[in-house]
Amino acid sequence: MSGLDKMKARILQEADQSAQEIIGKANADAEAMVKKAKEAAEAEAAEILSRAERDRADHARRVDASLDMKRKQAYLAAKQEVISQVLDKAYETVMDLDADKYFEMLEALLEKYVLPEEGEIRFSKKDLERIPEGFEEKIKTAAAAKGGSLTLSPQPGEMDGGFVLVYGGIEENCTIKAVFASKREELSDQVNRLLFG
Repeated sequence: MSGLDKMKARILQEADQSAQEIIGKANADAEAMVKKAKEAAEAEAAEILSRAERDRADHARRVDASLDMKRKQAYLAAKQEVISQVLDKAYETVMDLDADKYFEMLEALLEKYVLPEEGEIRFSKKDLERIPEGFEEKIKTAAAAKGGSLTLSPQPGEMDGGFVLVYGGIEENCTIKAVFASKREELSDQVNRLLFG
């Protein structure tokens, strides 16, 4: 083999060795890039799964909170309905009291609301027809005790029960319905405590 052939062979051998090194480096770089891309994809997939799990947990909490709120609202509505029924029944019970107890209650109500002025008291048609003997005198006594006077109106008022005090053009509504309405919140609280602790 001549010197030129040896030189050619060595150049080819060096070129081949250089090419093998370049190919090896390219393969190593390609493997590193694939590995890095795979790791990035796995990290992104893990983040997506983690985010999905957090979203699912948040959604579950919101659903639970919503259901809990609906349960509480249903419970409160049921309590309010029971309380309302108890108050309605109490109103009916007062309206159905026998005449003696009913007018005894009205006398206490009158003593509370009578003013030291000259006025008139009106009852419902039903109550006018069943006023017990001597009750008109009790009306006058209660008014006089406060420094006023009341006369019994022969005209019935438009009401279920109780009375209306009229002083000049001003009326004091002391009907059973008005008393219940003015005390509804307080009575509701008392019924709530009695029934539900």
